[in-house]
Amino acid sequence: YFGYGFIGGIGLGIGYIAPVSTLMKWFPDRPGLATGLAIMGFGGGALIASPMSNALMVLFGGGTETENLASGLVPTFVVLALSYAVIIAAGAYVIRLPHPDWTPDGWDPSKVEATPMQTNLNVSANKALKTPQFWFLWIILFTNVTAGIGILENAAPMIQDYFPGVTAAAAAGFVGILSLANMGGRFIWSTASDYVGRKNIYLLYLGVGALLYLVIAFFGGSSLALFIVSAMLLLSFYGGGFSTIPAYLRDMFGYYQVGAIHGRILTAWAAAGIAGPLIVNSVVESQSAAGNQGPELYTLSMYIMVGLLVLGLIANVLMRPVAKKYTVEYAEQQQEVTTDAYSK
Repeated sequence: YFGYGFIGGIGLGIGYIAPVSTLMKWFPDRPGLATGLAIMGFGGGALIASPMSNALMVLFGGGTETENLASGLVPTFVVLALSYAVIIAAGAYVIRLPHPDWTPDGWDPSKVEATPMQTNLNVSANKALKTPQFWFLWIILFTNVTAGIGILENAAPMIQDYFPGVTAAAAAGFVGILSLANMGGRFIWSTASDYVGRKNIYLLYLGVGALLYLVIAFFGGSSLALFIVSAMLLLSFYGGGFSTIPAYLRDMFGYYQVGAIHGRILTAWAAAGIAGPLIVNSVVESQSAAGNQGPELYTLSMYIMVGLLVLGLIANVLMRPVAKKYTVEYAEQQQEVTTDAYSK
C-alpha cells in the first residue's frame, strides 16, 4: 500500500501533470490539441504496459500463464522499474519551457480575438481555490469521470447481462473497443474544444452523455449495435473530459500555476475513482439480492449517472470568467498603488 500505492501514486500524478502544463505553453494557439496528445498517451500506455507486464511475468515465471506466474512478479517489477527510469529520465531531460517571447510560426497573440471565457490574466493555485469556478470545474470533472466509470467498471459482465448470447471472448473485445474509444476521445474531443470552446464541449460531454445513459436504460437491451455505440460515445466523453480539463483551467486561470491547479482539480478524479465503482457495484449487488437479472441489474445505476451528469451540466452552465480581484496582475497593481501612496 505504501510503495505501490502511496509512493507510486505520487509519482504517477507528477508524471501525469508536468508534461501537460509544459505542452500547453508550447501550443498557446492550440492548448486542447496539446493536452489531448499528452493525455491520450497517458491512457494509451496501458495498451503497451499491460501485455508487456504479463509477458514478462510468464517469461520469469517459468514460461506458462497458469503456473508459477507469481514467482515472476519481482523480476518483472525490476525490469519495468529500470526501463521506466531510463525512458522517463530521457523524456524529462529534453523538457523545456519556451522563451517568454516565443510564439508558434504564423501565430500573433496580439491578433487573437479576445473571448469572455479565455483570460489573458493569471491566478495562483491558492487563489484559484477561493474562486467558484474552481469548484464548478471540480464538480464537472467528478461527475464526468464517475459517469464514465459507470460503464467501464462492469463493461464485460454488463454486455453479457444485457445480451446473454455474448461470449466471454466477445465481452473482452467490447472492453478493448471501449478502451480505444476512451483513448481516441482524449485527442478528438480535446482538439475540437480549440474550435468550439471548452464550455461548449463540456455541454456535449455532460448533456449528450446524460441522454446516452437514458438510451441505454430504456432501449439498450433491444439492440446490441445501439448499446455498443452508446457505450463507445460515453467512454469517448469520459476520455475527452480528462484531456480537456487542463485547457479549461488554462482558459480560466492562465498559465502562471496551471500545473498546480491541475493537480488540485484531479482530486475530483480520485474521488470519482472511489464513488463510481461503489455506486455501480452497490446497485448491482442490491438488485441481484432482490432477484433481478439482466438489464434490471444496472437500470438504477443508469438513472443515478444521469442525475450526476445533470448536476455537472448545471455547474458548467454556471461557469463565468474569473473575477479580476483573484488575479496576480490585480494583486501587483494593488501593491503598486499601496507603495506609491506610502512614498507620497
